[in-house]
Amino acid sequence: MNHAIYRWITILLGPFVTWYLGRRLRRGKEDPVRFKERLGQPGQARPTGRLVWVHGASVGEMISILPLVERILHRDAGLHVLMTSGTVTSARIMADRLPKRAIHQYVPVDLPSNTARFLEHWRPDLALWVESELWPNLIHQTRARGVPMALINARMSETSFRRWRRLPFFIKPLLQSFQFCIAQSAPDAGRLATLGVQSVSFHGNLKAASPPLAADPRDLHILKTAIGRRPVWLAASTHPGEEAMVAAAHQKLSPHFPGLLTIVVPRHAVRGEEIAAELEGRGLAVVRRSLEQPIDGKTDIYLGDSMGEMGLYYRLAPIVFIGGSLVEHGGQNPLEAARLDCALLFGPHMFNFTEQAAAMIEAGGAVQVSGADSLADQVRILLADGQEAGRRAKAAALAADDGRDVVAAVLRQLAPVLPERGSDRASA
Repeated sequence: MNHAIYRWITILLGPFVTWYLGRRLRRGKEDPVRFKERLGQPGQARPTGRLVWVHGASVGEMISILPLVERILHRDAGLHVLMTSGTVTSARIMADRLPKRAIHQYVPVDLPSNTARFLEHWRPDLALWVESELWPNLIHQTRARGVPMALINARMSETSFRRWRRLPFFIKPLLQSFQFCIAQSAPDAGRLATLGVQSVSFHGNLKAASPPLAADPRDLHILKTAIGRRPVWLAASTHPGEEAMVAAAHQKLSPHFPGLLTIVVPRHAVRGEEIAAELEGRGLAVVRRSLEQPIDGKTDIYLGDSMGEMGLYYRLAPIVFIGGSLVEHGGQNPLEAARLDCALLFGPHMFNFTEQAAAMIEAGGAVQVSGADSLADQVRILLADGQEAGRRAKAAALAADDGRDVVAAVLRQLAPVLPERGSDRASA
């Protein structure tokens, strides 16, 4: 299927896609104030001068790219950066973290009319796509307008690679739209080159250069006071099926650690009510952050069903299980927890973060578990031996700090394609 066929399919499906977006809006999964941005209609005026457009799918991509965006802005006082993503959570987090001369907009849904409106208004001088989200209409229209494009911190999992190898006629033209690609790992670089990237390099993972996640000091003090000296551990970014295993681990541990508190933070906060009902059905006392319910002496599970507060939760618990790894999701980013002095545990399915997981295990900062029983066994070891937990946390932090020069290396490679003075598209 070439792009012309894809384009016509998306035109024909346009009414259905618009209906589906409206359904998402009614269910609270789209931003009601800025919904028109998803249709390609701008939320604000284009700044004058040179504009670099950076696109990432969600929170992780947006946070990982911020150090690079700051460096790009610092080197050119006349430059602005447009950052796009597709999730409400990422927009809320960016509202507090955007540097000066950076703007956030929602990425338009990949219909030809939407993407044309978006590009006509913003007229970027350079487009940087982060990680792995590739929208064909947006990519082809950007290329057709003569905008240079680069794929940075690019990721291609083994699962995606096997799928795309069966569709070379579709993926190869997309990847060859980029002037070059900077992969986040050596295996990613190899897979991307095999699929057709013309120029691919590897300097390390930009997530290794991200600053520690922030936390509200007042909220942190309130929760630490409520927890007091209770033994505590955290299951972070959990997916369906994992909460039951975490609950089983808690029930196995609680007779040995009186007052044990388990913090469960689902990857998707909208699952809070469903998770609370499941855990309460197992006889556990659950309180929910989204309902501002306080922790008391009878609380078994503190359910962190809030958005953008992982920095807060990581600071509450010295032992962290990384979710998405006991089910075949591929794991979540372990670097964020490692930077906040946490000893790490994760399951066998960390294929989205293969190199990071391997580095954590090799450094002695993380241990792989296979299910509820081995999860409970490892948490027991760390709860019983604070020195061992501290040793693992220090090892994880050292592994997470490996690669601090990645931003400088990526910036050097981007330098030739960054817009020069006089290259503005705003006056084109």
